[in-house]
Amino acid sequence: MYFYPLSFYSSMIILIPGIILAMYAQAKVKSTFARYSKVASSKGLTGADVARAILRSQGLDHVGVEMIGGNLSDHYDPRVKMVRLSQQVYQGNSLASLGVAAHETGHAIQHAVGYVPLNIRNGLVPVANFGSNLAFPLLFIGLFLSGSMGTNLVYLGIYLFAAVVLFQLVTLPVEFNASSRAMAILHNGSYITSDELPKTKSVLDAAAMTYVASALMGILNLVRLLLISGVLGGRRND
Repeated sequence: MYFYPLSFYSSMIILIPGIILAMYAQAKVKSTFARYSKVASSKGLTGADVARAILRSQGLDHVGVEMIGGNLSDHYDPRVKMVRLSQQVYQGNSLASLGVAAHETGHAIQHAVGYVPLNIRNGLVPVANFGSNLAFPLLFIGLFLSGSMGTNLVYLGIYLFAAVVLFQLVTLPVEFNASSRAMAILHNGSYITSDELPKTKSVLDAAAMTYVASALMGILNLVRLLLISGVLGGRRND
């Protein structure tokens, strides 16, 4: 049977940096959004107004904008070409609302121009969803089985989780690029003033940190799984 350099519980220490960053990122995005959701845009435009105006200016009138429930549930759905904004963003005229709305239209623009990292991420969605659900069960079942069956399940679990980590890493340039597009369009289109630009950017920077934290947690978890399985650190048969 395998020799495992680290146990399931003792290996949790590897995740501490990622957990700390994730907690900080979540607190930062909530506090920053709450702060600038109270700062009204001087133009008086709502998030829905800005989203539609940006899409129209980019020749994307066929992309819809609709309101959905939830808090910070804003996203762009490439399957139906729809920008979905939470009520606070859709109806709000704050700098936070405008920043989030513009960011989501940034994804719609990426989709329209065939932005390569977005295409790669969209292609990874099925395998990432599959891997996030089955990677850990397959790996830990494999750890308790002997012979080639156990070994194959361990490697399959690791490969599936590696696909999840790859998805998280590809997400980083997608999100950063969408924010860059959003800030440029907001400023160049005169949707916000120069004084409002850094305040709006701070909202998107805080949101981007959550994706960095997620990617770090994924990498650390992958390293942890490799150590538990014995792929890293050596292994032996008894």
